[in-house]
Amino acid sequence: MKHIGTQTIETERLILRRFKDEEAHYIYENWASDDEVTKYLMWQTYTDMSQAKERIEYLKKNYVNDNFYDWAIVLKEIDEPIGTIGVVDLKEHIKAAHIGYCIGKKWWHKGITSEALSAVIDFLFDKVGFERIESRHDPVNVNSGRVMKKCGMKYEGTMRKADINNQGIVDCAYYAILKSDRN
Repeated sequence: MKHIGTQTIETERLILRRFKDEEAHYIYENWASDDEVTKYLMWQTYTDMSQAKERIEYLKKNYVNDNFYDWAIVLKEIDEPIGTIGVVDLKEHIKAAHIGYCIGKKWWHKGITSEALSAVIDFLFDKVGFERIESRHDPVNVNSGRVMKKCGMKYEGTMRKADINNQGIVDCAYYAILKSDRN
């Protein structure tokens, strides 16, 4: 693999890029402070703008690492971040990346998350050299699974009471796509 870090990716409607210093308010307002958006996530809903600023600081510190991949999902038509997508677990020894994502409620059911995930999958396979891209979701959150399927990921199984999110200890449905699946 050849790690190149978080590079800008452009799709028809989106620009996936690094977060900027001045964008903490978008993180807070567009998704992180919404209990409905964070319902099935592993991090708590933000209650204060300082949490979004801390997130930006964390990202800035890590963007210097070539094996760090975390993008702002920027909708071109409004030129502001509406969500985030990134590698939340990198398994170097097997050339695998686990992807996590979330997007503001206002932009749900428009194919935006699928467009972003598809672009990240292509980037990680074609530019970095990963062989496996995986993700998981709480089976109650069926829309997240639909995003994965739409991007060519295959359902691999559900582990019972094997994860935790803002609903407590939950089942966990796994999906993955292999580089060889795309041929």
